[in-house]
Amino acid sequence: MAGLLEGRSAIVTGAGGGVGLAIARRFAEEGATILLTDRDEDALDAEADALLESGAKVHRWCCNLREKLGIANLIASATDRLERIDILVNANLTPVRGDAMAVDVETFDSAWAANVRSVFLLSQAAARRMIEARAGAADAPGAAIVNISSIAAQRTTPQLFPYSVACAALEQLTRSMAVSLAPSGVRVNAVALGAVMTRAMVAALRETEGLREALVRATPMGRIGEADEAAEAALYLASPRASFITGQILAVDGGRMALDPLATPQQ
Repeated sequence: MAGLLEGRSAIVTGAGGGVGLAIARRFAEEGATILLTDRDEDALDAEADALLESGAKVHRWCCNLREKLGIANLIASATDRLERIDILVNANLTPVRGDAMAVDVETFDSAWAANVRSVFLLSQAAARRMIEARAGAADAPGAAIVNISSIAAQRTTPQLFPYSVACAALEQLTRSMAVSLAPSGVRVNAVALGAVMTRAMVAALRETEGLREALVRATPMGRIGEADEAAEAALYLASPRASFITGQILAVDGGRMALDPLATPQQ
């Protein structure tokens, strides 16, 4: 039986670990050919080698997505190595700390560059290739962009001010690009993560005493989510099963967004 993504090609950013890697693995299981990218060359090489050994169809490209040249080179590499770009997953979400009244402009700009500017530039460049590949090609599958965001866009934490602002912008970017690209057959959606085992979450749990217990208490399902669970949501949005879905933000948060902020799951 053919996989959900058989015959499709995907770029997955942030694929050196965490949710990006989980998405790449899941896409590979469903038959996609994948170009993995990450800033961490050692992590990228290790994970790409492991996927190749498992029989997955993968390529790799190390780059810094905060630089326009890095994005241009990534798109050029994808054009050379993939039959076409069918799917782009922007999974390079980067938490940046700072209080609204204490954060400096350099830190704010860093959050914007990592989480909004890079996604905008890469999505725009990839979408152009997606549209070109489908011009006059009736047999080309529909294309999809999936952005990985956070419920921080809606539920802010004071010490994550620049990150929360960037995530809110990322979600509006998702909706706006979805409307612009819909006539061209390119769908754009996002997955908003709650407490999920990303690379940043693993580090935060290690560094902050009591954080795990606080997150579990705040989550109606009573646990922290796994990266594989976020990957399933991304797979659905990227696949033909979501062919009439665009401009949507799917929360993978164990029910946190559904809970009244003044309540607790036990109430």
